[in-house]
Amino acid sequence: MSKAWIQAKHPEFVRDLFKFFCQACDQLEKQFVRFDEDGTVEFDVVKDLVGSEMNKGLLWRMKDTAHHVFRNDPHAQLGGQFLDWALGYIFHETLKLKEDAYQKQNYAPWFHRLYEGDLNASEKDVTEQLFQVLNQTEESMRREIDRIRFIIAKCRQLLPYYLRRYSDNVLLARYIFSQNELVRAVFASEYAGLVFAIYGHEPERMYILASQSLRLGGWVDEAAQAVDEAIKQNPASKMVLQEKKIIDNWANRVHT
Repeated sequence: MSKAWIQAKHPEFVRDLFKFFCQACDQLEKQFVRFDEDGTVEFDVVKDLVGSEMNKGLLWRMKDTAHHVFRNDPHAQLGGQFLDWALGYIFHETLKLKEDAYQKQNYAPWFHRLYEGDLNASEKDVTEQLFQVLNQTEESMRREIDRIRFIIAKCRQLLPYYLRRYSDNVLLARYIFSQNELVRAVFASEYAGLVFAIYGHEPERMYILASQSLRLGGWVDEAAQAVDEAIKQNPASKMVLQEKKIIDNWANRVHT
């Protein structure tokens, strides 16, 4: 991929980066909660999140997209460099978690069966010593999960300030609107700060941009929903009223 092509696609890469981050946070946290409850993660889920060179998983695509966004940014910021490193770190730490999950899922039961089986004293002693090493796997998983959670929390703080330059990115606005339940779940108490960092004192702009993108794609009903949300934010805004008029005209044309 040429640098010129990557820069031309920059708005899409920014949207994709945010999308991948939200999806990754959601899926990883489900596994982390499972580990909190019973000390296990689902190996197949973690394996799919990582993927392979020939079939890249969500975290791999997030890492690669981060490189496209931050390493080809003509207005590079230190925060962007931090994010590039941090999102790559999440991938590599999850790779280690995947390997530990494999050991715990496949070999811990085997060692249990061996130890409880018919072994002589010497064999039992060796089994116990080796099993002690395997038991440390769970401790490693705990540390890996804690580190990933910490880095994700820092990314939630850094991303809004990086994205403030993209307040006109219609694809980003459309994603935040269309996947609002997921975005709110990921950012939780930091959601309001995310919207403010990007759109300042005009949160209705997110909904206007989303509406514009949706109606141009032919999604008139969804665009109307975005306009309704914009009206709730600022019913007196000229931009909001103008977009509502356009949507109403489109809707009348569609239904006549």
